[in-house]
Amino acid sequence: MNKVTFKKIQKNPYLVIGGLIMGIILLMIIVGFFWMPYEPTKMSASEKLQGISLKHIMGTDNMGRDVFSRVMYGSRVTLLISIGTIIIGAGAGTLIGAVTGYFGGIVDEVTMRIIDALFAFPSILLSLVIVSVFGVGHVQLVISLGIAFVPSFSRIVRGEVLRCKNMDYIENARLQGVSDFRMIFLHIIPNIRGVLASSILIGFNNAVLAEAGLSYLGVGSQPPYASLGRMLSDAQQYMFTRPSYVLCPGIVIVLMVLGFAFLGEGIKRWK
Repeated sequence: MNKVTFKKIQKNPYLVIGGLIMGIILLMIIVGFFWMPYEPTKMSASEKLQGISLKHIMGTDNMGRDVFSRVMYGSRVTLLISIGTIIIGAGAGTLIGAVTGYFGGIVDEVTMRIIDALFAFPSILLSLVIVSVFGVGHVQLVISLGIAFVPSFSRIVRGEVLRCKNMDYIENARLQGVSDFRMIFLHIIPNIRGVLASSILIGFNNAVLAEAGLSYLGVGSQPPYASLGRMLSDAQQYMFTRPSYVLCPGIVIVLMVLGFAFLGEGIKRWK
């Protein structure tokens, strides 16, 4: 990293704050691959619903499982599901938006009407419909959320491609005989990378919330495995008797959302 880039980051508080938040969460997730205080699925009838202590720094749940270990594991699950969601949503959405925006015509009209119809449904509702077809589980959740995220990325990329495709540098490349494929993927998409990067980070924000919401409803992670949304669902009835059981996964969800939101805003303001 050169000095100019470092100074730009220093002058961008959104990137700094978002980077710090996500750095802490990523550190916890990475450490969780190699070490956890307890096995996250290990139950202990004698240690149910214990409060915060040196032995269990976030207490235990209603099955006697260590909440901190489950938060470490659940954060990993939530983040991996979000990554899979964005790979599908941003990948397919970028391809659809770029091709339809560049070529236009009847294909663009038909595709965008389909996208508009899908976009009219809230992502969680659309995901629930798709889950009902594919079934329940991590892979099914990734597929359903990824499909639900395609319309938003398609609209964003299509709008940027429409803005760029008649610019002078595109006309010059066209006069030089550059193929349509190279035009889209080597000339247009690299020039909308700022908007695309910001949209991807905002997409991560929405994916974390969508995963938490669907797992809370019982169509994501299934017992005994944990995700942050599943932990909230399991803990809701103990909100007043053992608040740490609810607050710990809830705080991590909030931090994840804030981290991605700050990073997305930082990318928008990058100059």
